[in-house]
Amino acid sequence: MVSNWTKIPPPLFKKVVIVLIDALRDDFVFGSKGKQFMPYTTQVVERGTSYSFIAEAKPPTVTMPRIKALMTGSIPGFIDVIVNLNSPALLDDNLIRQAKTAGKRIIFYGDDTWVKLFPKHFVEYDGTTSFFVSDFTEVDDNVTRHLDRVLKREDWDLLILHYLGLDHIGHMTGPNSPLVGPKLREMDNVLKKIHISLLSKEEASLPNLLVVCGDHGMSETGSHGGSSEGEVHTPLLFISSAFEKRSGPLTQPKLVQQTDLASTLAVGLGLPISRNSVGNLILPVVGGKTMREQLRFVHLNGFQLSRLLQENTPAYEKDPGYEHFKIAEKSHGNWIKLYLEGNNSEILLNLGKKVLKQYLEALKILSSSLSKQVAQYDMYSMMVGTVIIMEVLLLLLLSFPKALSSRAEFEVPLSPPLFSLLFYLMCLMLCAVHVIVCTSAESLCYFCSMSWLTAVGVMMLISALMCGILSAIAKIFENSRLPLKNPVVSSSRWSEINVLILAGTIGHVLSLGASSFIEEEHQTWYFLINTLCLALCQELCRNNFLLKEYDPQHGTTVKQNFDSIGEASECKNIDIPAGGNSKLGKASSSAEFIQRSDKWISLASPWIILICCRLLRSLNQTGVQWAHRPDFGHWLTSSEHKSELSFLAAVSLLMIFFLVQRRCSLVSKIAMALGLLGVYSYRAAIGNVVFPWQHDTKDISKGITEARFVYVFILGIVFTGTKDLLKSQVISADSSVKSTGLWEVYSGLVLLAALLFRPHNLPVLVFCLLIQTMMTKYIWRPLKFDAAQITIMHYWFGQAFFYFQGNSNGIATVDVSAGFVGLESYVEIPAIFLTAFATYAGPLLWAIHLLCYLSSEVNRDSAAVGHGCFCYALMRSIPVAIYIVLVTGLRYHLFIWSVFSPKLLYEGVHVFITAAICLFFTAMDQNHSHKVQD
Repeated sequence: MVSNWTKIPPPLFKKVVIVLIDALRDDFVFGSKGKQFMPYTTQVVERGTSYSFIAEAKPPTVTMPRIKALMTGSIPGFIDVIVNLNSPALLDDNLIRQAKTAGKRIIFYGDDTWVKLFPKHFVEYDGTTSFFVSDFTEVDDNVTRHLDRVLKREDWDLLILHYLGLDHIGHMTGPNSPLVGPKLREMDNVLKKIHISLLSKEEASLPNLLVVCGDHGMSETGSHGGSSEGEVHTPLLFISSAFEKRSGPLTQPKLVQQTDLASTLAVGLGLPISRNSVGNLILPVVGGKTMREQLRFVHLNGFQLSRLLQENTPAYEKDPGYEHFKIAEKSHGNWIKLYLEGNNSEILLNLGKKVLKQYLEALKILSSSLSKQVAQYDMYSMMVGTVIIMEVLLLLLLSFPKALSSRAEFEVPLSPPLFSLLFYLMCLMLCAVHVIVCTSAESLCYFCSMSWLTAVGVMMLISALMCGILSAIAKIFENSRLPLKNPVVSSSRWSEINVLILAGTIGHVLSLGASSFIEEEHQTWYFLINTLCLALCQELCRNNFLLKEYDPQHGTTVKQNFDSIGEASECKNIDIPAGGNSKLGKASSSAEFIQRSDKWISLASPWIILICCRLLRSLNQTGVQWAHRPDFGHWLTSSEHKSELSFLAAVSLLMIFFLVQRRCSLVSKIAMALGLLGVYSYRAAIGNVVFPWQHDTKDISKGITEARFVYVFILGIVFTGTKDLLKSQVISADSSVKSTGLWEVYSGLVLLAALLFRPHNLPVLVFCLLIQTMMTKYIWRPLKFDAAQITIMHYWFGQAFFYFQGNSNGIATVDVSAGFVGLESYVEIPAIFLTAFATYAGPLLWAIHLLCYLSSEVNRDSAAVGHGCFCYALMRSIPVAIYIVLVTGLRYHLFIWSVFSPKLLYEGVHVFITAAICLFFTAMDQNHSHKVQD
């Protein structure tokens, strides 16, 4: 009899239809929108034969991991955010595989992620791409067009429909868009059609089941991926004639886990519960069955969870959930004995309810325990990666003095170590460790699965870096013992700016160990740039009022500082137009007035920048704690304020042209003007803004023609700049040609950012250009900062502008719609490039501006670009390396998946972008080019 306890019971439903509506929030069904736009579904929920729940999804709330959770009952890893772009076949045990093995005929229509996850599992399917977010209608029509035909047929057991239109509307226009209502009404009609068809074809033997769910919700900005309530709470409806008709007052739907669906559907279809499922059976779905059947169902679920616990926990017998399950199992055995004796009294029923309660308590504890232990970390691979990263960081720090010398040398002493005994001994030792770990590892290890040639290459890299570090340390000690050939008295001291830079860098790195500081990291950067502006104001006041005509400590005069602005402007044709010879006398007579006006503008510059930063903070609320609060961006994007948004966008585009064109050639100026006009036309075509002569916005298109029109001018401007750069690098080392070429490349990137930014974010671009212009002319040149200080200031402002755009350390703030501007269909490489550029536009534009500034300074040391490149790489490497160590140590933290992992993903992408920036710096470094030629 005991062996029959684990035998799979017969199915409870004949046909099951799963309708998954992508990004369906719980309030879209249970809230005011549901009552207004989904009347049939609301009626079924309130008065029909149904059970309603709110299913809680675990981060990351993106489609592929959520499908895995729904079908396997397990909790996917955060790496699935990356894999989501090109899903591989799902190898874990899952509901679809079990259904196919049992001979169930499965039909699927919708998101092609299912086809990639479950290849050769469907007898019929029609997949649609989930990444082309500009498509609201065709992507759903391609699913619905099959319904009439397939509902009339009897040759299927499981029908899965995945609708994407609502998710795409959310990405493009947000959850409060006027497009959401009609889409919900369309979904309501689909559900009505399916429900009526299932009821009309039911037989007396087994009823049918309709399941309505969402894979994830959406945030207040329409995106998803994070852990806000709107993203993790989705509706879960079970509709079947097998259930009792609802009556009485409507109650708040109960909260269940998204992983519970796999176990519940497995029991409903008469299938084994997936091997790695951590979900609990949703009892009301089987509540209409006899007590014996209900106990059998929950015992099956408990048996599967306890077996999973045994596989993952050595001391499983001491686990509270396992102990509760064994107690419930013993009580179940006693109940069975009473039942077989023919005792059908009220006592038996009450005892059965008690046993059921014991089982449910055991299931809850087991599921909770397994959910905490489900993350299996590949520690060996993690340690290898961490060692390499820390070695690179240490090598950068040891090279700091030489890299910032007048020759800007960054030489890694790898050649001698390659032939040293220490190098070979380290290689042999690491290879031996690798063999021992890989042969004794019980679980799958990524590094061990790599080819031996690759593994040996990694070991050689680690050994070479270590030998390089030891060589660098030895040289430092050796040089410290040698007497200086030209001893000089060091006149350098730590200024307030240097102290602030050091304290800010250390403080930011230390803050990465706290989840709250990561969630609200934008506050750290806002504080740092505000403090920097105050420190710059102090430096300007000292420079203008406290210094004598000549201060030996600063080695310059106030007059010389401001004269240098005019000199630099004449040499580079920037900022201040040079006067002709005929106007020399007039310029000389007004020189004092110009210097006085420059002086007062310079003093006002930090305060103007502070005002700009405060306005930008009001534009986009970001982070977690206050992200839900209304901001100026939400006000602008509401449909009632389209005229105000249109005016702001037009003024912003004019300001962008005014700020960028001053150093461009005539052809580039014309291209920039036409490109910015095309940007406004694109936004008008897709309905974000309106032209003054437009009276309605009914003729909304995808704006493909307008966007491609802008792309032509972007490529033209970048091509013109690249041609000048190649000319300066190959034909003649003309710094003015190089400076013009760099600025035109920068201008092309600004135009691309203007195209990809949403209209309400265009002021971010304007203030970015304005602050760069003011700091260049009125702060950096008068104060004569060195390249390292200017690089760190650029880096800080780049980080702040990353958050001014509305970004955060959560996946939900990534604007996916930017990746499809001008595309007719999903093309992977352009979509990834455009999305990454739109997300990191702030840091990118500040980095390229840094290169433009350092290259345009005539009086600056020729090694300035090399210094800038090194400092930028170091500033990015320090927080990344420390954060990787912190995340490894905090891998069992409560918020590891919701807070620390998304931040690690952002840092990883930022490192790749920084590597590309440093390569560009190196290519543009004239000093480096001469060294190579020599």
